[in-house]
Amino acid sequence: MTATNLQITTGIIRQTTTPPLGSKTGAAWAVLLSLFLIACSDDYPEDDGGRAPAGADVNAPKSRLLEHPETGERLAERQVLVRGNASEPASLDPQLVQDSVGGAIVVDLFEGLTRSGPRGDTEPAMATSWASSNNNLTWTFQLREDGRWSDGSRVTAQDFVYGWRRAVDPEVGSNYAYYIESAGVANAGEIIAGEKAPDTLGVRAVDDFTFEVTLDEPITYLPDMTVHYTMFPAPRQAIEAHGEDWTRPGKMVSNGAYTLNAWHIGEKLVAARNPRYWGDDSTIIDRVVYLPIESSSAELQRYASGELHMTSTVPVSQMARLKKERPKELVMVPSMATYMYAFNVNRPPFDDVRVRRALTYAIDRNIIVSYITRGNQMPAFTLTPPYVSGFDFRQPEYATWSQTRRDEEAREALEEAGYNEGNPLEFELLYNTDESHKALAIVVSQMWKEKLGAKVTISNLEWKTFLSEKQAGNYGIARFGWKGDYNEASTFLTLLTSDSGNNDGGWSNETYDQLLLDARSSDDPNPYYVRAEEILWQAFPVVPVYFNTTVALVSPSLKGYPEKNPRNIVYSKDMYITAD
Repeated sequence: MTATNLQITTGIIRQTTTPPLGSKTGAAWAVLLSLFLIACSDDYPEDDGGRAPAGADVNAPKSRLLEHPETGERLAERQVLVRGNASEPASLDPQLVQDSVGGAIVVDLFEGLTRSGPRGDTEPAMATSWASSNNNLTWTFQLREDGRWSDGSRVTAQDFVYGWRRAVDPEVGSNYAYYIESAGVANAGEIIAGEKAPDTLGVRAVDDFTFEVTLDEPITYLPDMTVHYTMFPAPRQAIEAHGEDWTRPGKMVSNGAYTLNAWHIGEKLVAARNPRYWGDDSTIIDRVVYLPIESSSAELQRYASGELHMTSTVPVSQMARLKKERPKELVMVPSMATYMYAFNVNRPPFDDVRVRRALTYAIDRNIIVSYITRGNQMPAFTLTPPYVSGFDFRQPEYATWSQTRRDEEAREALEEAGYNEGNPLEFELLYNTDESHKALAIVVSQMWKEKLGAKVTISNLEWKTFLSEKQAGNYGIARFGWKGDYNEASTFLTLLTSDSGNNDGGWSNETYDQLLLDARSSDDPNPYYVRAEEILWQAFPVVPVYFNTTVALVSPSLKGYPEKNPRNIVYSKDMYITAD
């Protein structure tokens, strides 16, 4: 899916220390980490007795309903939802969004063929039904006839054709162009490579409300993939009229439950309920305010002050305290997401697999999930999480070793690569600014220094700069997070194919690419996925650290938050605010 960003702050911090070589016990690490977390923890204020959320003073009507039509709960007089959203979105163009920050907003403004239900199941959205034929090589989606753009025009199959063609058009430059190719859509690869024109893509409008997709290889999970915003329809009328400015307030045309009402950079973005949305009668939230709060600690403080209904994350330094003081507000849901570090294999010393193996082995994942993240995360030794539907989850042999053995093997690998006390390994670890990322970067770098004698400089960049630098390959090793775009293992494994727009580490393996290609047309893709994971276990292009959980604070007055959805897609239209 999606490159994930927990939180950011601006600026750049560099820290370098070189402690003596040694091997700390679990107890020693626990003491070190406890001291670190105490040092970086921040007190937060107590509730102030119902202070109105910041941004709730936006122009919004009184709620149309006094009570919830199904539950009978008394509703707040004004339905203005205030959400922490980590950072300023880089784009609100569905075909150009590349991270969770923009994605959280775009799924409110636009709607695709399908959507993710409360438990992560794929549900009808703009499509009322779908069917496959020709051995899953042809998929036909029937669109609802009451779909409207916010300018009043009908949403038709032609809008999906236009949106999908934009996604693969090299002139548009979508980082998610490969997503259409990974779905097997005919000619996608050739179009992305500039060998064919976008209008040769295997999509067509049979009529206004029948959208047909032709695949090069049969894929059974195509409807699950259409939940993702890259496959949303695009408003040709607005794009051609305004060019790159079409995503600005007053110019954007959208088909979701909300429209873009205001966007004050660095302050807030406001979405207003879309009266032309086909499901508007069942939408209760009238306004959604997204706050780009650039610090998880600051976000927590504003939540505790009553200024937010929900946070985007929680500072790791406050997890123990929040579990004790706000257990009913703390949401921790297993998520189809992997936290890792990515190697740039084209840059020494990371072009040496022995170095990558050593750094991978030396991370004590149990220490990290027990003392750093503390949000029910699971240590990760694979790219693909065990929660993925139908996946034959297996782990490498080194996952069964003791950490002591992993450390010994790591030192041997590093010595074989020519590094020792007289010639220590030196490199920079890059992460996007946030207290949680910083905490993990400090501890991981400390493990590498303590166990391997490595001299590690940790550096941080604000989110947009971090993304651009990472995509340009301007790093040696960098923080990386990936959240599945659909509930199938290929959403993770295609991340590292040679043609993936998100494989900026430069790792490439022809056998791996072919396995993922063969899996598309197989009745049972699991053997191909298992073999692909085994290649990753030998090549170490990334360092899986843990399988993530959705960790957030949700106000008791906000109902409908999808606490059981492993896709972690939060649609504002599914929620509502109760009266105090």
